[in-house]
Amino acid sequence: MTQRPPTTGAPAPRRGPHSGPAHLADPATPATPAARAARTSAVRAAPAATTAPAGQASPAARAGHGAEAGPAAAVEAAAPGAAGPSDGPAARAATTGSAGTDAGGPVGPAAPAARAVGAGGAAYAGPEADRRLIAILAVTCAVAVGNIYFPQAISPLVAAGLGTSPGEAAGIVTATQVGYTLGVFLLVPLGDRLPYRRLLVALLAASGAALAAAALARTLPQLLAAGVLVGVTTTAAQLIGPMTVGLVAEGRRGAVMGTLLSGSIGGMLLARTFSGALGERFGWRAPYGVAGLVVLCLAVVLARALPATGVSPAPRVPLRALPLRPLRLLRAEPELRRSGWYQASLFAGFSAMWVCLALLLTGPVYGYGPQALGLVALTGVVTMACTPVAGRLVDRLGPDRVNLVCFLATLAAAGVLAVGARGGTTGLVALVLGTLVLDTAMQCGMVANQARFYALRADSRSALNTAYMTCGYLGGSAGSWLGLQIHRHAGWPGVCVFLALLTLPAVDSARRVRAAKREVGIPPAARTSRRFH
Repeated sequence: MTQRPPTTGAPAPRRGPHSGPAHLADPATPATPAARAARTSAVRAAPAATTAPAGQASPAARAGHGAEAGPAAAVEAAAPGAAGPSDGPAARAATTGSAGTDAGGPVGPAAPAARAVGAGGAAYAGPEADRRLIAILAVTCAVAVGNIYFPQAISPLVAAGLGTSPGEAAGIVTATQVGYTLGVFLLVPLGDRLPYRRLLVALLAASGAALAAAALARTLPQLLAAGVLVGVTTTAAQLIGPMTVGLVAEGRRGAVMGTLLSGSIGGMLLARTFSGALGERFGWRAPYGVAGLVVLCLAVVLARALPATGVSPAPRVPLRALPLRPLRLLRAEPELRRSGWYQASLFAGFSAMWVCLALLLTGPVYGYGPQALGLVALTGVVTMACTPVAGRLVDRLGPDRVNLVCFLATLAAAGVLAVGARGGTTGLVALVLGTLVLDTAMQCGMVANQARFYALRADSRSALNTAYMTCGYLGGSAGSWLGLQIHRHAGWPGVCVFLALLTLPAVDSARRVRAAKREVGIPPAARTSRRFH
């Protein structure tokens, strides 16, 4: 006679003729066919969800995420900081879709895991970008930014060559900038929808064609139309930043962004010198032709150097909704608004100072010619060496501390620049030192701000960058206008006071740095409890 083992819990529910397997039976609910199907699916999904390694999205989670997740989402979920139980926040984010995004609808605040992974915003699954690739991308940033600025130096040559007035020929600068603004709004958000390599190569090829068309223009209207196309297609620098963030480890992002910004600064500074010298020797068409050839060569190089698997697109966002996505992200992401606020403040003071500095140097205090402003602007070369250092500091200390130092440096620059109102050698030295400190602070602050908002949503980095740059441009435009009004009524000292007032966001930055210091050593659970209470 076989003995039955003793039972330690409640008796097993009786199995009816339609109850199915014992582990699916529910003593409180009749087992209908629909209920049995639902339970069977749940049990089959449960092992897959519970047996996945920590920090890695299970096949079931990827299936729940739909077409947006794929293998790349698992790669992103396995990144440092996303590790945890598979049924925790990371798995929930993987199965809930696009972190508050629904076909271009309202964008809600993303959960931490959703901000790291996002809707299809997976990091590159291959080896990290090496120094050679970063150098190529920095050169591409320099050339792209230089295409916006080099027409400024050859507008008098355009006027002489096309038989028009210098004022009308200067419209080529405005046309290029208008095109660039359109490109930032219309094309840069496509980086969240299309593979980066294909988009970058196409834009560079189109930019080379537009530069060639400008070199062949016979009339000023033709040149203006080509200038708009050059501006629209030369937005590659605004796409390279979001793309590169997905190609490097989190601990290297600040340094890499500093390197890319260094390339952009170099292009901005050298473009005028390059086009001016080339135009004086070979005519105004030569800079356009050489720039077009360089851009086409870069398109070929990037087509071979960039990885085929960049940041995957977010298919839930239709193309028609992409231009409005930056505005929705501004409303949904407080850290994006804060980065935009910091940058708008610094860039407003930067723009006001440079607009009014031209009036000071060419006015009765100094009596210099327009070339004096260009010589003072060459101090920006030092910034090229400072931005990579600022990036490494952001990686080590975080963006808030670097932002605080940049605001304090801007405040000090305002005091030094105020001495420039005296004139003479002392005033000129003060102007040079003040512009050097201000330029460095503004550019290094940009590195810190970018590191902050690029960490928000991996699936929307291009749209995040568009929103951030829009805030910066609006701040710069407002600063230029306000600076001129202040200079008209209060002179150069009034402009310096205005610059000092624009460092008030340092109070917010200092408060956050102190709060971060107080939280050091507090257990994560207690830290979370303090935030909720």
